[in-house]
This record gives sequence, C-alpha cells and structure tokens, in this order.
Amino acid sequence: MRTPHRIADDTLADDRTTFDDWFDGGAEDLVPPDHRRAGRRRRRSRLAGLSFALKGLIAVLVLCGFLALGDRWAVLYAENKAAQQIKKQMKLTAAPEVEIAGFPFLTQLADRRIGELKVTVPDVAADRVTLAKVSATAHNVRIKGSGLTEISGAYADAMHGEVLLSFADMNRELGASQVTFSGHGKNKVLARGTLPVAGHDVKVRADANIQRLGASGISTDIDNMSLAVGDLATYRPGTRASEGLHLTRASVDKLTKQADKARQLLAVPAVVKRLGVPDSAVQQALNSDAKLRELTGTPRFVKQLMGTNLIDIALAHPEILKRVGLDPALLDGLTRLTKPELADRLSLAFRLPKLPGDDGYVRLQDVTVEKEGIRVDLSGGGLSIGK
Repeated sequence: MRTPHRIADDTLADDRTTFDDWFDGGAEDLVPPDHRRAGRRRRRSRLAGLSFALKGLIAVLVLCGFLALGDRWAVLYAENKAAQQIKKQMKLTAAPEVEIAGFPFLTQLADRRIGELKVTVPDVAADRVTLAKVSATAHNVRIKGSGLTEISGAYADAMHGEVLLSFADMNRELGASQVTFSGHGKNKVLARGTLPVAGHDVKVRADANIQRLGASGISTDIDNMSLAVGDLATYRPGTRASEGLHLTRASVDKLTKQADKARQLLAVPAVVKRLGVPDSAVQQALNSDAKLRELTGTPRFVKQLMGTNLIDIALAHPEILKRVGLDPALLDGLTRLTKPELADRLSLAFRLPKLPGDDGYVRLQDVTVEKEGIRVDLSGGGLSIGK
C-alpha cells in the first residue's frame, strides 16, 4: 500500500488564501467600468488638444447659424406682413405669396431697401373671368417705417410681371353651355362647343382675336361665328350675303334627290328669284322629272342654293324648313340670337383689378396666346404698399 504524500505545513500556509481574503482582494477587479466618465475624459482631452484658433472658428460658425436663423425668421415675418397688407388693399379672399430675395435680409432692413420682392396672386377676379395668376417682381423696394421692427409699408421704383388667363378656368367659368376655348396662333382663340337654342343643341364655332385695350385691358374681336343645325343648315348672325341661314351640301343633295321636295322648293317664287333660275326652266322642271333632275343636278344649281340666305324666305314660308327637316321654332330662336349677344357670350375681354396703392402706374405690354391660356406682360413703377 502506497503511503500518501504530505505537503509541508509551511508551504501550505504560504500559498493558502482564505475565502474572505480572496473575495476582498478581487472585488476591485469585478466593478464594471464607468464608460460615461471615460467618454467625458476623452472629450476633455480632445477639446484641450484643439488650438485656440480652431475653437474660435467653431464659436463663429455657431454664432453664424443663430444669426442666419434669426435672419430667416425676420424674412418670414416681413413676407407675412406684406402678404396681409396686399390682401387687405386688393380685397382678396386669400393672402398672396410674397418672396423677398437677397441674403442677409437684416442688412437690407437696416438699409431700408430691398433689392427684389416677388408677389404672386392666384385667382384674381377680372370682369367675367378669373385670372389664374398675377405675378409681379418689384425692384429697388424702399421700406417704410422706422427701426428694425416697425414696417408700415413699401415703395417700389420699378416692377415687371405677367398675367395668365387659363383656358381651363375659362372653360369652367364660361363653358356652362359646353363651349371650350383653345389657343390658335399668337393672338387667336378658338371657341368650339354647343349652345341650347329653342330646345335644340346647336354646334357653335367662333374665333376670338385677342388684343390690348388701353393700358389695363384686353379686348376680344369675335368673328367667323356660325351655328350648325346638325348636318342640315348653318346659321351665321348678320345681314351680309354670306350670313343668315344656309343649307349644307348634305341637305341640298338630299333635297334634290327627292323630286317632290325639289318641286315644292321651286314652287316658291321667292326661292326661284333668289336662285336666278329662268321661269321657262322652272316650268319645264315642274312638268318633267328628267328636266327636274337636269336642273337640280347641275353644280351651278347646288352652289347657288347653298349660297342663298333662306332666313327671310323661311320666315315667310315656314313650310320650307319642314321640307328639309328643320324645326320652325329653331329658326325663331336663331334669329333672336343676335351677333352682339353671341359675341358677348364668347367674349374673353377683361381689365386688370385695381392694384395696391394710389400712386404709380401699371401698363399692359405684349399679349400672346399660348397653349395653357392668354399671357400678358406687365410693367409699372412708383407702386406702394401700406402707408
């Protein structure tokens, strides 16, 4: 049997550590590190390492940030005050958009002068129409008031801008009778659609020539007005030979192909006289189908009949309209629709609303028709806002 090896007592005493001694001695190693305190120490050490010039630069940048923020706040305050003043003076339903250009604003305010100020006013009422947008940019604007906080108004030496009369707005406002407007060329607007006349929808066509009217207005000269009654007839208001009630080619072809209706038409002396057909030829046509086809089938007869104004003849002989399929009541409604009345329905004329201030002037410059509407250039000066 093997004898157990014994360790000397003094060796064990030197190496032995009690539990309490071990626990107390290792406690410092078990305490978790304070990262926040370490981070503060690192930041202090980094800042301490920065040069004085760099610290000064950081301070300047922070100060500039606060100044820029204050400058922008001052701009917003001034823009809002100007917008409210313009709304009040022009009696608008909503405040316009005001934009003050240039930076910094506070130096301009201290100098009592703004280099550029832009105002945009949407939906401005102008007679029968609404201007989609009126925008103006004023230059060399002098600020009224005293101090940096008191702004009572502004005065502009010069201004330029533009007015847009939108076709979309015109179609919505003037298109109750389903008439739409579109641009054609530089100064022409086409009106196309339908109008209710005596219970019938007739197709309307008209051209409006746009031109400047004085210094603050736009006029429209309406011409080439015509009302189409299906494919049967065309009515043009007026007393000239080309105006009045005229049968279409389709209506004339239909009339001449039906012998009984053609004879009824030739039986009216006023029609024969207007066509210039000799009495002998008329008598032969009334007594012979062959002669009737020979007379009414010639290009000259068709052209003369299409070019004849039947308005007075139809008024005296309403049965003529019935023979070509027209309602006599429609004729009465068309004759009541005078040229001035129709032109007024399609008129796009307007005048600029009164602008803020009693001084200064605004003049209309170039007028052009574009795809989206009628655009007018403006110029002016000596305009004031507020007191």
